[in-house]
Amino acid sequence: MPVPARKRRRRTPGQIARGVRRRARRLVGRLRHVWRRSLQLRVVTSTLVLSMAVVVVLGVFLMQSIVASVLTSTEVSAVEESRANIATASGYLTQPVDSTDITQDATAQGQTMNPVDAAARALTDRSGGRYDVVILNEGSVGEGRASGQIDWSSIPALLREKVQSSEEQSLWDQTVKIRYIGAKQPESAWVVGGRVNGTYEIYHVFPLGEEEKTLLTVQQMVFGAGAALVLLLAGVASLVTRQVVTPVRLARQAAERLAAGRLEERLKVRGEDDLARLATSFNEMASNLAVKIHQLEELSQVQRQFVSDVSHELRTPLTTVRMAADLLYEGREDFDASSARAAELMQNQLERFESMLADLLEISRYDAGAATLDLDPVDMRDVVLRAVGDSETLAERQATRFELRLPNEPCMAEVDSRRVERILRNLLFNAIEHGEGKDIVVTLGADRDAVAVAVRDHGVGLKAGEETMVFDRFWRADPSRARTIGGTGLGLAISREDAMLHGGWLQAWGAPGEGSQFRLSLPRVAGSPLRGSPLPLVPPEVEMRRTWRGHATPVLTPAPVEAAPRARENVDAGAFDAE
Repeated sequence: MPVPARKRRRRTPGQIARGVRRRARRLVGRLRHVWRRSLQLRVVTSTLVLSMAVVVVLGVFLMQSIVASVLTSTEVSAVEESRANIATASGYLTQPVDSTDITQDATAQGQTMNPVDAAARALTDRSGGRYDVVILNEGSVGEGRASGQIDWSSIPALLREKVQSSEEQSLWDQTVKIRYIGAKQPESAWVVGGRVNGTYEIYHVFPLGEEEKTLLTVQQMVFGAGAALVLLLAGVASLVTRQVVTPVRLARQAAERLAAGRLEERLKVRGEDDLARLATSFNEMASNLAVKIHQLEELSQVQRQFVSDVSHELRTPLTTVRMAADLLYEGREDFDASSARAAELMQNQLERFESMLADLLEISRYDAGAATLDLDPVDMRDVVLRAVGDSETLAERQATRFELRLPNEPCMAEVDSRRVERILRNLLFNAIEHGEGKDIVVTLGADRDAVAVAVRDHGVGLKAGEETMVFDRFWRADPSRARTIGGTGLGLAISREDAMLHGGWLQAWGAPGEGSQFRLSLPRVAGSPLRGSPLPLVPPEVEMRRTWRGHATPVLTPAPVEAAPRARENVDAGAFDAE
């Protein structure tokens, strides 16, 4: 049994109109993109438009001059011919209307001829078929004559009024459309009229067919020559622009390859013009840049090697000093008070020295590009709890408490748990250092693509611009303030490197008197791009207070912050990059 064909759903007129508008916008967008990116297209188009404008203006002026010249010569000859004809016709039409004129031809034939017929015959013979003659007499019925097939009713009434009200043998002319009996369309003609013998009107109709053909031919020639000139100018502009744009395009491509790290890229130098000098200058710049970059790479390599070597070399004497310091620290009870205090201070400073060496070694690994990740799917709640547990001893000494806001469901993510715990410990230590003994809020949030941990303190906060500087190596917000927990000044810098190694973000927010908040955002699946964070960077209570300040009378009370707020921030990681 054949399967019935599937009926195609008919689109409504509104859907069709929206589709057309959508395609039009897409096409306009493509054209705008091509227009912005192509210098050659803009130059050629501008040249084409300007050339068309110039050719149109010149063509109109030229056609007007030609038309005026042709019509003027036709008018002069028509007026002279009409004046002579009217003088001839006046000799026939001066007799009374009811009299007869015996012409030589009529006498020879024994016939009589009406003066109007005689005048019409004489004027027709003079025209030689080049023009037609119409004789009218408004005062007598049946005295109208016309040579050829002219419909004399097509002579404009305004022209007849002028002729009738003019003096004897005064001429009036006008371009009109004359109808011919049996013709489908009226034709253009130059009509010259005059009054004779009081009541007679004589009109000479000069056809303008030949003149119109001539003008049409000239117009076609002017149009063709103008179009050819415009195309020629566009071709010339395209050729000239190509000669300029092609070297610039090659320079742009070479600059892009140079920026991508191909320092050996150079341009070919041809000739001695400005473009050749540009290529020469570009090559000199590239050579100098390559030399400078090579020198900086060598200097950076020496610096990294020095830090690594010093860090490694210091470990051997540090181990010996550490062994001696441990012995002194263990036997401090047998020393006097000053010696026991010196043993304790030496022990504390050696611990700080060891921590600094470890951080320097870690920084040197990042600088050398040797840092790697040991990824495992872990529950971020466990990572947060372990980092908080490692920081509790220090928090108790500073009289600081932790407030944890963790979700009830597991927050699984593919991370290097050792590095993430180090990030969180550094954030917690920093919060304890600057929290002034106030509570520290640790919030964990997650969505489908990312997990985030926010560490919020209520201490001195950060000034404007310090939210990026805080991740610099050895940077301190207040240089005059001494460290109270023995930090090395490299913790946040290493934390940022760890976050970037995961493809995540480490961002900071702070305000004087409001405290600060650091947010770590990581993708749940290793290698996937991070497009947003489940937690807001600005604490919700601060954002809420800013909103209330814009109202004259606040009528709401602050709602308690939930365990895992899910405010999505569609931001780019580069906006918060500390580099």
